[in-house]
Amino acid sequence: MNVATLRIALEEGGTEGCLLALGSCIGDLVYFSLAVGGATAVLRWMPVRFGLWLLGTCVLLTLAWRMFREVLHPKHIELGAGHRKRTSPRVLLTRGAGLALASPTSIAWFAAVGGSVIATFGGDRLVLLPFAGGFFLGTALWAVLFPCTIAAVRTIASEKLVRALSLISAVMFVYFACVVFINGVREFL
Repeated sequence: MNVATLRIALEEGGTEGCLLALGSCIGDLVYFSLAVGGATAVLRWMPVRFGLWLLGTCVLLTLAWRMFREVLHPKHIELGAGHRKRTSPRVLLTRGAGLALASPTSIAWFAAVGGSVIATFGGDRLVLLPFAGGFFLGTALWAVLFPCTIAAVRTIASEKLVRALSLISAVMFVYFACVVFINGVREFL
């Protein structure tokens, strides 16, 4: 998500980067709502966990492959707003939400951490409102500060930065794919 936000902020500007990142916040809010609604109970069912294990491993490896490909063959970035057609705000918000909802790390985080946090509140969902508000406020603040900072320093940012972040992302995706796969082998096989 950060690489996608970085790219949009460099190519189109800070506002567009904020919209993409705020879309991601919407996706996170959807997962939080699902966790509050009981998705954690569904994840106790073995076939669901097995399917998510296989799907999550494949998605992580696919994302790693895409990031490595970006390192080897980076796309040209037009630095500066106005060089290319701007993406509509609706598309940016939708794309950001889609990226968050498709992220296996988001699924795992909300299933494991979110479910645990929710369980500690003893079933009183109203008590979760301050936690949910703080969580959303923190991610929204990041969604504004990160792309605006990138857009402000876009003259010194370059494709090398995108390559470096892509490489870091690829290594992290491979690591998480290995962790997910090994944990799944231990649990299911």
